[in-house]
Amino acid sequence: MTKNMGKTDKRVRIIVAVVIAILILTGVLKGVLAWILGIIAAFFVVTAAISFCPLYTLSGCSTIHKEKTEKK
Repeated sequence: MTKNMGKTDKRVRIIVAVVIAILILTGVLKGVLAWILGIIAAFFVVTAAISFCPLYTLSGCSTIHKEKTEKK
């Protein structure tokens, strides 16, 4: 499993997950929508923790910036 998620992507996922959690805990989101967004938030947290998104593998993209190599 190769990492395919950059720092910015991880931060955005965590922020979105926290916002969703706050909305659920304060009662703004209820019912089926709360469950669906809660599952998405959990997915975001797990993928950010391991720096790997399986959906990126399917699409072939990566948000990791390649280090620029200097020519000598």
